[in-house]
Amino acid sequence: MASPGSIAQWHEEVDVLIAGFGVAGCAAALGARDADSAAKILIVEKMSEHLAGGNGRVSGQSLLISHDAEALYQYQRNMSVKNPVPDEMLREWARQMAELEPYILERCAEAGTEFVRGSGWSGGEAVYEFPEFGAENAVAYNSFVKPIPSGVWITMKRCVERRGIPVRFESPIVDLVQDPDTLEVIGAIVEQGGVRRAIRAKGGVVLAVGGYENNLTMQRDYYGLAEAYPFGSPANTGDGLKLLQKAGADLWHLRNFGQSGGIWPAIKVPQWPTVFMRRHLWQTFSWIDIDAEGQRFYNEGAPLYYTHYKEKRHGHWVDTPLPRALPVHMIFDETTRAHNCLITQAMTWNTVVEGYEWSDDNTVEIEKGWVLRADSIEELAVLMGRDPSRVRETVDRYNTACRNGIDPDFERPGFSLQAIENPPYYAVRIEPGIVCTSGGARRNIESEVLDHRGVPIAGLYEAGELGSMISDLYQNGSYLTEAMISGRAAGRNASARAQRS
Repeated sequence: MASPGSIAQWHEEVDVLIAGFGVAGCAAALGARDADSAAKILIVEKMSEHLAGGNGRVSGQSLLISHDAEALYQYQRNMSVKNPVPDEMLREWARQMAELEPYILERCAEAGTEFVRGSGWSGGEAVYEFPEFGAENAVAYNSFVKPIPSGVWITMKRCVERRGIPVRFESPIVDLVQDPDTLEVIGAIVEQGGVRRAIRAKGGVVLAVGGYENNLTMQRDYYGLAEAYPFGSPANTGDGLKLLQKAGADLWHLRNFGQSGGIWPAIKVPQWPTVFMRRHLWQTFSWIDIDAEGQRFYNEGAPLYYTHYKEKRHGHWVDTPLPRALPVHMIFDETTRAHNCLITQAMTWNTVVEGYEWSDDNTVEIEKGWVLRADSIEELAVLMGRDPSRVRETVDRYNTACRNGIDPDFERPGFSLQAIENPPYYAVRIEPGIVCTSGGARRNIESEVLDHRGVPIAGLYEAGELGSMISDLYQNGSYLTEAMISGRAAGRNASARAQRS
C-alpha cells in the first residue's frame, strides 16, 4: 500500500478510476456516467487493446433473465446453503436482477447489437440447472447477444465508447494509495510504459480485474487444486486479490464447497496461453475417460454441461472427480474422430481472441502430435505411458457394457453406450479447466469493499468476478448479469462520492 505521504506528485486526477475493461468495468463506467454526466472517468486495462475484454469476452455469453424477484431469491438461497450470502444482500440482488432486462435491452439498442431469447446451445429458451431448488420459477429465460462470439462485451464496450470514456491499455494497476490510519483509498498507482503514475481518484477506485484462474500457486494455496488452467483471460492472475489483501479487506469465497463455474474437461497444448474446452455436445459417443489407474471414474455420458460439471454424490451437488483423478486421458476411435471436433469453438480465449481454428475432423491436431494415434489399444496405451493390459481391460469392460446396453459402473445413458471398436484409436490428455473464480473481498450490494469489521473501506469498490457473491452452486447466466449489477453500483456510488467531496 502506498500512503499519501509517499506521493511526491499526483500525475492526474479523476472522479472515478476503474481497473479492468471487461463487462463489470464497462458497467462501472456507464454507472458512473449515468450518475453524473460531467464525471471524469478513466478505465485502465492491463492487457493491450487486442487482448482486452476479460472473461466476459470469451464466455458462453448467457444472461439470466428473471421476472420474479422472490422466486430468484429463494432459488439462489437454496444454491448457497453451503456458504450463505447475507440475506439482505441476496434479496436486493434478486430484486435488481428481476429488473435488469430493460437495461440490457437499452444497451443493445444503443450499441446496435441483437438481443436473442434462448441459451444459444440448447433446444429450450431456459437452462434450469437445479430444478429441485426452484429453477423453473426463478428463471424466465436465458438470453444471449449477437454477434457471436463476445456479443455481451461488445455491447458494453460500444456503449462506453459512445460516451467518450477513455480507456488506457497496457496500464495495469499495481498499488492503491491509502490512508494507513483510516484505510480510505485516495487513488492508485498505475504502470504505463514501464513508468509508475499516481492517479488521484476523488470518488474512488473500482477494482474489476477478474479472478485468479491463471495463477496456479493461488489455485493450490486457496483452492487446493494441484493442476488447473483457465478457459478465459490469461490476465486473471489474482492481481486484485493481492491489492485487496494489502488494503485490509475481509475476504470471502476463496474456497467454496465447489468451483461455482465448474471444473470442465479441457485440452492443453504447447505454446497456447490457456486451455481449449472439450466439446460437450457429441455426434457419436465411442469414447471414455480414464484416470491415473487406467480406469473409468465417472459418468462421461451424462449431460454435465447443464449443471456446470456438477454431479450429485451422497445427496449433494459436487464437482466431478477430474482434478483428483489426474493424469486423465480421453480414449476414442475413428468414428468419434471423424464426426466430432474435439473442442468447443464459440467460446474460450484460444479460439475467440487468439483465433485458433481447430480442424473439424481433428486431423491437423493429430499431425501436430497434440492427439495420439495408434492401430491398437495396446499401442495407444504405450504412447500414453500407461499399462497396456490395464487399458485394454478397461476398454473391453466398457465395450461389454455397450453390447449389453447397461453400464454397471456409472450408469452411463443408453444412447451414449457406443463401443470403441473402429481403428485407428486416439487419445488426448484431459486437464481441469476453470471457468472463473469468485474469491475476493467481501462486499455489500452497493459494491463497497468491507474491512474485517464489516465496515466499508472508503473509496474502494469491487465488481464482477472478483469477490462475486456466487458462493457455491451457479445458475447459467448469473455471472455476466451480476457483473452488470455490481459494476453499475460501484460506478454510481464512486461518482456520487466524488460529487460530495
